Amino acid sequence: MIGERAAEKVSSEHLKRDAYLYVRQSTLRQVMENTTSTDRQYGLRQRAVALGWAADQVVVIDEDLGRSGASAEGRSGFARLVADVGMGKAGIVIGTEVSRLARNNADWHRLLEICALSETLILDEDGLYDPCAFNDRLLLGLSVARIGVSLT
Repeated sequence: MIGERAAEKVSSEHLKRDAYLYVRQSTLRQVMENTTSTDRQYGLRQRAVALGWAADQVVVIDEDLGRSGASAEGRSGFARLVADVGMGKAGIVIGTEVSRLARNNADWHRLLEICALSETLILDEDGLYDPCAFNDRLLLGLSVARIGVSLT
């Protein structure tokens, strides 16, 4: 359920751009055996719709299924996500948890900074974040630190 307070972060400017859903699991074995996780990730499309995006505005990037998030190298989907956010095409980036987006400091900070510069929101199962807002940026940093990505 999307909280009223979270929905207030979504502006008409965000809704003019697409919602980008990034779906990833680290290994092909996880993709084959842990279908619940994959289904849960695809299910986040409905969160974007609940926030005001039309279903056809949700761009699903799933070509990195079976690829580790340890590095952006070899992840064409992540490269596309970063490029499209940087070009101002994304109003929001969605993943089950921010750790799905990037598992290392440099990649995470690059995406977070580009989201802030392009005024792109970030949504995961825990909440909706505006990287331009100090408190949300702090929470994003704590979420990543909690799962083991170094932010130093």
